[in-house]
Parts: sequence; C-alpha cells; structure tokens
Amino acid sequence: MEANETHTETEERRVALVTGGSRGIGRAVAVQLAADGFDIAFCYRSGVEAAEETERLVREQGALCYHAPCDVADGSAVETFIKAAEAELGPVYALVNSAGVVKDSPLVLMSPQDWTTVIETNLTGTFNFCRTVVFGLLKRGGGVVVNISSVAGVYGNAAQANYAASKAGIHGLSKSLAKEVARSGIRVNVVAPGFIETDMTADLTDKVRAGALKMVPLRRFGTAQQVADLVSFLVSERGGYITGQVIQVDGGITL
Repeated sequence: MEANETHTETEERRVALVTGGSRGIGRAVAVQLAADGFDIAFCYRSGVEAAEETERLVREQGALCYHAPCDVADGSAVETFIKAAEAELGPVYALVNSAGVVKDSPLVLMSPQDWTTVIETNLTGTFNFCRTVVFGLLKRGGGVVVNISSVAGVYGNAAQANYAASKAGIHGLSKSLAKEVARSGIRVNVVAPGFIETDMTADLTDKVRAGALKMVPLRRFGTAQQVADLVSFLVSERGGYITGQVIQVDGGITL
C-alpha cells in the first residue's frame, strides 16, 4: 500500500508507527496522532477492509498513510515492514505497540500453543518493534515509544495467565528500555487500559458485562479514544518529562 499524499512535500511532519492499527485502540491512536500532525504507518494481521477504513480516517486528518499486513511475532517480517514504511514516509519518530491477542483459559487447561501464541504476539511482538525502531531513534538522537499493555499485567486475572504474563512482561521490558535510552532523548512509557469498548468487549454476554461493570468504580467502560488521548499526551512535548511509567486507564478497577 503506497502512501497517499494529502499535504505538500514542503511540510515537515514526523512519522508515527502503530502496530495493530486496523481497529480498536490501535485505530483510535492512529487517527488521533494523524490529527496531531503525524504521518502514520500501521500494520495489522488480517482484515484488509478494516485497515482501509483506518487509512481513510487517517487521510481525513490530512496525513500520509502507509499500511501493510505484518506478523509482529516474526522478526524478519517486522524489519521488512519498518523498512518499507520508512521508505514511504521517512524515519519513525513515535512507536506505539498496540497489537495483541487473547486466548483465555484456566492455566491447567491452557494448551502450550495458546500460551506461546499470546506471549509471542503480545510480548515478543513488542520486543521486535522496539528493537528495530529504537535502533533508528538512537542514531537520530530522540523519539518516543508507548507500549499498550493492560491492567491484567498489573494485578493478574483469572483464566488469563498467558495474557497477564505477556502484559507484565511489557512493563518490565519498557522500564528497562526507558533506563537504557533516556540519555539519548528517547522516552518509553506504558499505557495499561482496563475495560475498553472494543470488538473484544462487544462479545461479552450481558451477564459478564454486568459483572465487569460492578468491578469498575466509575461504573462504565472506557473508550478507545480516551486511551488514544493519553497516548497523544505521552507522545507530545506535554509529556516530555515522563518516562518509564505504567499509566492505567481503568476507571479505578485496581483501587
């Protein structure tokens, strides 16, 4: 997918790369950062129509857009995607890792494959993109990384050992990376959402949804836009003195 020019080439715009950008939180982040003045590269695993809708929304903000499918767990595929994105748009300044999967089951019933799939997509995928993008940020002397996690990585969740482990791993990865790259002007933070209105929560039964709402002190689910607003803040200079933090967007569920 070639970038579509919607602004003059004389404009200097930074590039943001969003993984899992075809829907949900990833889409909201891509569109918000486009509105903030970034050109957008995003990847997705499947769902071309959803990806094209994200592209349309990004272009409406006057941004250039490049997107392509990419298996985030495949290091070679990640490097190929980033190389193609930067060839189209220029060097990445902001990385937002939003791609993720869930395969819930009690631990004693969880298959090794379900464990591996979730860890490789959520945690190794984050590592793959951070490793490649941050190498470029170090050479250029600045940039921002925001990794999307979950409150499950903070307090655990029954029947989500694989998911919670992958998200807790993102917290450790991000804090370590933040310490490594701060002197080079690179900030790394984590946004940990709770229950957010997405395709995933749309599949909840009325009973499960009601039970979930009882756990949230604010008595409502959050929106993908509210997560995107925090990412926007962290990427901008307004968040310029924040690094190595895990910030929860959860309606108070972990209080």
